[in-house]
Amino acid sequence: MKNLIVITGASSGFGAEMAKIFNADGYPLLLLGRRTEKIEALKLSGEVMIRHADVTDQDELSKAIKEAESTYGPVDLLINNAGLMLLGNIWKQSATEWQTMLDTNVMGVLNGMQLVLPEMKERHHGTIINVSSIAGFKAFQNHAAYVASKFGVHGLSETVRQEVSDENVRVMLVAPGAAETELLTHVTDDSALSEYEDWKQSMGGITLDPKHVAETVKFMYDMPQEVNIREVDIAATRQDS
Repeated sequence: MKNLIVITGASSGFGAEMAKIFNADGYPLLLLGRRTEKIEALKLSGEVMIRHADVTDQDELSKAIKEAESTYGPVDLLINNAGLMLLGNIWKQSATEWQTMLDTNVMGVLNGMQLVLPEMKERHHGTIINVSSIAGFKAFQNHAAYVASKFGVHGLSETVRQEVSDENVRVMLVAPGAAETELLTHVTDDSALSEYEDWKQSMGGITLDPKHVAETVKFMYDMPQEVNIREVDIAATRQDS
């Protein structure tokens, strides 16, 4: 019997592709998102529980995880995938957008990790994979607050990895480059969006296919528990930065 996998932000992009690839391999899944109708539209089969969950609300997140665990057993893999990318220069970007990104991209990751780590440590088994970004270790113009949030994900992931390694619990991180996801649909700064599109065209107009990030995550998880692929940076070959 395979163990429970929890994926946040499962309605589109990386999360949807991860849901498909783990479902095809027969894992029981808890798929979380704010747009559950989009997760339903994936038409997955087998042991799949879909619940509304905002990762900034730890109580809602906890309730969904406990419900899934009562059916499928303890969480063996948590993929903290939910995230927001709101581009803009800080001298004109709304502070509300900064807070929204920090709450989702950082607090959301911390919330999920706190919920599953105690039992993983007790069992000496379990994996957390945090989805960060290449913007988690290098700067991009128009991305200051987003970069700050993803540098945070990199930092907290490595810190917790060190803290739980003696308990045989794995904390991994995947850092994608520009990808064909819905992240840009929430950008309110037209000039930042235009500059991003110009950059994308300089790469031939095609960025990373999310399915390859899902394949990478699956490969990382499939390693034996005694092997931790700590970080993978993955981007389109033509991405120059």
